[in-house]
Amino acid sequence: MSGHSKWSTIKRKKGAKDAQRSKVFSKLIRELTVASRMGGSDLEGNPRLRLAVQRARAVNMPQDNIKKAIQKGTGDLEGAVYEEIVFEGFGPGGVAVLVECMTENRNRTVNDVRHVFDRFGGNLGQQGSVAHQFVTRGYVAVDRNAVDEDTLITVALDGGADDVRRDGDTLEVLTAPGALDAVTRALEGAAIGFETAEVARLPLLVVPLEGRQAGQMLKLMDAMEDLDDVQKVYANFDIADDEMAQAG
Repeated sequence: MSGHSKWSTIKRKKGAKDAQRSKVFSKLIRELTVASRMGGSDLEGNPRLRLAVQRARAVNMPQDNIKKAIQKGTGDLEGAVYEEIVFEGFGPGGVAVLVECMTENRNRTVNDVRHVFDRFGGNLGQQGSVAHQFVTRGYVAVDRNAVDEDTLITVALDGGADDVRRDGDTLEVLTAPGALDAVTRALEGAAIGFETAEVARLPLLVVPLEGRQAGQMLKLMDAMEDLDDVQKVYANFDIADDEMAQAG
């Protein structure tokens, strides 16, 4: 899962800067709106919304913004109706890329996503072209330096996790998608903080990249995530740590 975990590490390191950007709030507002539209406003009964609220609070989104986004989702306030779309494509070196979007204008989003693929040596594919190269899992990232590893493993597995793995300074907790909420509740109950918790698409195999292709791939990821309609981007690349550091 190198493509996911290494890119996630870069994004977490940039988090303090990104948290100040209005686009972060905009993407979270869309997630809050869609989550509440699909599952209602009760945090206890809507795990997707509960995680979205946690993420919003983690970047200091005002409570009033959170409340209004939820009310737009439940219909208590007027607001845009977002459609969830997943695009599939290929990056440099044949890397498989999945792009999760929320949009009120499908044609605009298709054009924007295609443009980023074309600009950085990739191409937009057909539905089903790369999805089979990923598996959907619950994913929790915990700072290895902030927790006792044995304690984390015990709490996570007792809470329903499938596995706990090391990736540098990060401990990755993997769960079935439906078990993610129970595991995060178990971690919270044990006062174990986590950097991110999400239902993620993790690659089954990775494609090694180096040199120009590595740089293009990272630029593609960054440009794709910078699009207003894009919520998450997943890819199955693997780049050596030294090249990753230079490019990052």
